[in-house]
Amino acid sequence: MRRSALIFGWVLCFSAGASAQTAMKINVSAAQNGHQGIGIDTFAKEVEKRTSGRYKIQTFYNGALGGERESIEAVQLGTQELTFATSGAIPNFVPDTKIIDVPFLFRDSAHARAVFDGAFGQELAKKFEPKGFKLLAWGDNGFRHMTNNKRAINSPDDLKGLKMRTMENPVHIAAYKSLGILTTPMAWPEVFAALQQGTVDGQENPLPVIVSQKLEQVQKYLTLTGHAYSPMAFLMNKAQFDKLSPADQQAFVEAAKAGAKANRARVDEDDAKGVADLRGKGMQIVDKVDKAKFVSALAPANAQFEKEFGKANLDRIRAVK
Repeated sequence: MRRSALIFGWVLCFSAGASAQTAMKINVSAAQNGHQGIGIDTFAKEVEKRTSGRYKIQTFYNGALGGERESIEAVQLGTQELTFATSGAIPNFVPDTKIIDVPFLFRDSAHARAVFDGAFGQELAKKFEPKGFKLLAWGDNGFRHMTNNKRAINSPDDLKGLKMRTMENPVHIAAYKSLGILTTPMAWPEVFAALQQGTVDGQENPLPVIVSQKLEQVQKYLTLTGHAYSPMAFLMNKAQFDKLSPADQQAFVEAAKAGAKANRARVDEDDAKGVADLRGKGMQIVDKVDKAKFVSALAPANAQFEKEFGKANLDRIRAVK
């Protein structure tokens, strides 16, 4: 009898150990079928595979757990383990990141990715840790462009008086105000309805967001300004990350890198075919603008940014090959 009880207890113990699984949440503000969704779906699959199923990542889309600011705050507080967020609201938590939102700082995607995958990106990632985050990997949101319902934007003068939804980002807001835009910070889940109802005239986002969120349904004009690069970050609560074994920490980092790779590939795909797709759905598109005119119009704001961030620091980013 004693032997049977011992065997039964051992089997129960083994079964419990074998089936033990820790669930964690991660979310994005955009749709599952877009570049953000593919990023977290890939991350979730890779975590489960690399930890032999001991960790399961529950994925949420379209701001189901709140807007980006709320999600980043939840990760910082530890009430949510993970998020995949754009740089939009991050400066409110990690002020050192404000420099990356300066308009026309990055030449193209290759330049931006070289910056974030190189020494600068690694140094910036460390700035997250005292604020309660572990940055697992940098991903892409893409280069931002302008859409609106009032008029085609061919020059900076066309922006004056437009009521535009902006991210809750101090650098973007300062830059856009200097162009005469009436800035309206708003969480992303509220934007489609605001555009539909005319609460705001327009917004600015990368092509992958414009495509995946079907903004052609509520916006008439698109101008490929490419005025700002928008990275994304896989963020994890630092205390939760520190509790992982070294092997599991490496698994989460490698899973995030895989997620970022899939995310970037989708950004490239959307950038390549997005314009034709949106034009076919009826958007009027200005695909060539004189960017030098926009840079010139931003001169007062750029002078302030050089003072705030240091010209040498901005030049260091510009010089990356």
